[in-house]
Amino acid sequence: MAQQMGNQPLIVLSEDSQRTSGRDAQSMNITAGKAVAESVRTTLGPKGMDKMLVDSTGNVVVTNDGVTILKEMDIEHPAANMIVEVAETQEDEVGDGTTTSVVVAGELLGKAEDLLEQDIHATILAQGYRQAAAEAKEILEDISIEVAEDDTEILESIASTAMTGKGAEASKDLLAGLVVEAVRAVADDEGIDTDNIKVEKVVGGAVDDSELVEGVIVGKERVHDNMPYFAEDANVALLDTPIEVRETEIDAEVNVTDPDQLQQFLDQEEQQLREMVDHLVEVGADVVFCQKGIDDMAQHYLAQEGIIAVRRAKKSDMKALARATGGRIVSNIFDLTDEDLGFAGSVAQKDIAGDEKIFVEDVEEARAVTLILRGGTEHVVDEVERATEDALGVVRTTLDEGKVVPGGGAPEIALALGLRDFADSVGGREQLAVEAFADAVDVIPRTLAENAGLDPIDSLVELRSKHAEGNDAAGLDAYTGDVIDMEGEGVVEPLRVKTQAIESATEAAVMILRIDDVIAAGDLKGGGGDDGDDEDMPPGGPGGGMGGGMGGMGGMGGGMGGMM
Repeated sequence: MAQQMGNQPLIVLSEDSQRTSGRDAQSMNITAGKAVAESVRTTLGPKGMDKMLVDSTGNVVVTNDGVTILKEMDIEHPAANMIVEVAETQEDEVGDGTTTSVVVAGELLGKAEDLLEQDIHATILAQGYRQAAAEAKEILEDISIEVAEDDTEILESIASTAMTGKGAEASKDLLAGLVVEAVRAVADDEGIDTDNIKVEKVVGGAVDDSELVEGVIVGKERVHDNMPYFAEDANVALLDTPIEVRETEIDAEVNVTDPDQLQQFLDQEEQQLREMVDHLVEVGADVVFCQKGIDDMAQHYLAQEGIIAVRRAKKSDMKALARATGGRIVSNIFDLTDEDLGFAGSVAQKDIAGDEKIFVEDVEEARAVTLILRGGTEHVVDEVERATEDALGVVRTTLDEGKVVPGGGAPEIALALGLRDFADSVGGREQLAVEAFADAVDVIPRTLAENAGLDPIDSLVELRSKHAEGNDAAGLDAYTGDVIDMEGEGVVEPLRVKTQAIESATEAAVMILRIDDVIAAGDLKGGGGDDGDDEDMPPGGPGGGMGGGMGGMGGMGGGMGGMM
């Protein structure tokens, strides 16, 4: 980039910087966003297809989960990464609807491109999109349905809707029941923290063998073979200090002049360990979970006393144990009192699919629980876990907010109709942006129809006519192709999944549309190959401009890379 100043050129950017501005920059960023959305679009809905992602080391992930696909894909284009952030935000906030949010963001960019070509300014588009998003939230509120906390049937419907179309679908009824039970178990006055639901994956068996343990499973074994396998009505001590002789803080040297002194020294160490174990016995501990190490001699003493001990337990396991058993984690053994002990009706070492684990069960009002997910192969179990995580997120969100909307494309059709009416009341050119927003939202029912092998135009026409008659719950049955009452069928989603998807998709689209200048510093090569030194080849390789192939997206959506 050089400016003339007098007769001398003034160099502002370094020579190897690349700059794309104006319509070219907008077009490049919109293309990048659309390509990301297109890459996950076929996974949407009950009949969505899965993606196989293979990384450079040969690890394989087979998934239907939008955010997992986008995280695993090696995307380097900055505008494309903004769309990936939409999915990540959706996952963090509500746990489901990641594909929906990305597909809507891509479609908003596509509709905006048409209006930009008609010389409508990007700022006007941004303003119109924001107005439409605000109105969309109100329309969704109007069609939402209140859910009571004790309405198990609807909560299970929400969980199974989140799992439909994923690898866990065949066992979704069982898993939905387990998920609702788990979320209810960890709910307390401070709300629901799904971190208190530990998900333990076990390869072997069928998905139907999955179960909920009201308590904690620690992936460790007893430290000594002479310890009992089982303790009933056990008092549980939780320590984050080692049961070992403490070393001095400073480097010390002990001079020993005869063997008796050495023996005294060793006896003293043993005595210290003995006192530690005696204290544990004194306070009445039957089971000890230690976050640090346990000395070999201490293990022997603990085994003699019939105490089950586990060492090097994970911090997360310790927190879960404290929450489940009601115990307190103590940093000094001699500070431990009987009031610090937790209680569990059963602590046992069990074999599960060839691995020995410690089960802490029969706890009063389990405030921490463990979901054991089974499956025939590692890929199956991983996908079941992703589906279950989504289900946990939507059930938590529903209990927090208490509102749901029908699924099957019903809310999007209601939004599109409501926004077209709203557009008439919007003055100026923003009206065109609001109409474009309404058209963009239609992408969800249209994609559901396409993925199910149905005619999208026929499906949209029938959906609109049902909604025009006042049936806000009319949605598309992907299995039969009929338009049915989704609320009656139990296909429902949390209201927040939809409002969050609309909000984050709009914000990302507006941010991308407002960019009219892309300045790339350093040696950034396009997906096509060369860096623009060749006069016949523009920067970014054969894609033209700064938009050669799509670098890290494995060649998906040509003309998309550029800034890599």
